[in-house]
Amino acid sequence: MPESHIIPWSDGTWTNAPASPSELPTGSEHLDVTAVEGSDAWRHTAYGFVHDTEHALLAPLTVGEAMEVSFRAPWDGQFDQAGVFVRIDDEHWIKTGLEYADDHLGLGAVVTAGGSDWSVGHVDEWLESEITVRVSRWADSLIVRARADDGPWRLVRVAPFDGQATAWAGPFLAAPTRTGLTVRFTRWERSAADTELH
Repeated sequence: MPESHIIPWSDGTWTNAPASPSELPTGSEHLDVTAVEGSDAWRHTAYGFVHDTEHALLAPLTVGEAMEVSFRAPWDGQFDQAGVFVRIDDEHWIKTGLEYADDHLGLGAVVTAGGSDWSVGHVDEWLESEITVRVSRWADSLIVRARADDGPWRLVRVAPFDGQATAWAGPFLAAPTRTGLTVRFTRWERSAADTELH
């Protein structure tokens, strides 16, 4: 992967404040974040509701850049989720990473342009791992990859994404059904976008 640069947690801005911490550390190696019960991100499709209450810590993401976020979580609550959030506005965003649902851990992405579109596949073997999600912004798309620990990268999604729009990205979590989900984010980095799809 291209040379990367650490993004300080304090460089990010929350879309919605989590239950904790109340202030972002400036020098900590990791960031422990506890979600508010009922937090989520979804628009319309299949469920009929709009949720804009996720906790996403965002910094600018331009065409030609990539972001990587690494994290660990205690996957045991229905719809517990964490990963990377990429946002243009309320109706145009992508969340990608892991979600625990129906007793399985899923790796996937929700691509939203007015309505949300969810793709997911089981990765139960990743339950105890440190997960890294990487998003690369191209002129017309967002490329999503993920891996467990130091394992091989998996291509998760190739999604259309407006290259002319101003966008932000960074770590996110949500806990739609319970209190007490705490995710430990261990790394937030920026680098050059991947140049090849395969």
